[in-house]
Amino acid sequence: MPAPVRRDWYDTPLFYDIIFDADTEQETDFLEAVSARHGKTRGRSSLELACGSGRLVKSLGERGWKVAGFDLNPEMLAFARDRLADTRIEARLWQDLMESFRVPARQRYNLVHCLVSTFKYLLTEADALACLNRVAAVLKPGGLFVLGVHLTPADAAKPTHERWTASRDGLEVVCNTRTWPPRPGTRLEPMRSRLRVSGPDGRIEEQETLWEVRSYHAAQLRSLFKKCGAFEVLACHDFRHEIEETRRFDDEYSDLVLVLGRR
Repeated sequence: MPAPVRRDWYDTPLFYDIIFDADTEQETDFLEAVSARHGKTRGRSSLELACGSGRLVKSLGERGWKVAGFDLNPEMLAFARDRLADTRIEARLWQDLMESFRVPARQRYNLVHCLVSTFKYLLTEADALACLNRVAAVLKPGGLFVLGVHLTPADAAKPTHERWTASRDGLEVVCNTRTWPPRPGTRLEPMRSRLRVSGPDGRIEEQETLWEVRSYHAAQLRSLFKKCGAFEVLACHDFRHEIEETRRFDDEYSDLVLVLGRR
């Protein structure tokens, strides 16, 4: 096999979507259950930060939610718009940044969500805090921010590895993601994702993406929320997205989903 092609995997939204789409229904069920259990506002409007391929925008829209989302990558937005084109869902989609986004017409939402640890792409405390402040500004009082974050193990000394395999229409995508401990003296974790795509004609392609994300321990997240001051932690779950399974907000488990209530 030739060496993998260096490519941002967000520029190949179909492959990205094939990998993550298997969790869409369960994540949608979870968001609706969280809203029913913890929400204190009337209505069902949602905004997704970094909405990617639009899978959750569509899924919530199909259940009657008024949906919106933004993403930085134009390829992802084009894919999301295409998947909504043959539906009756009226979704607002636009290109924007998590730390400085502006919503159309000063819309206020019952629910804002960001489930797949994209929050860690904000590499500074200032940008992370700016994102929280923007979310607070567009949520109705009593609304919810559901945030998924992969915590860094306190004793991280070796790379961690995750692998997923999924198929659609004759395409098989294998994703291998490796995360290294934070660089000395920083909170920046190097990451590498490799996709191996097998087509129905037998052709195989490989691509890889290299980037850095910001590491978090539970105490660092708590400190960030305290600086913002707009949220209270209502519940803590994990990436299995089971509404009846709650966890402590600590470092015991790395994949946390936090339910934050707008004060």
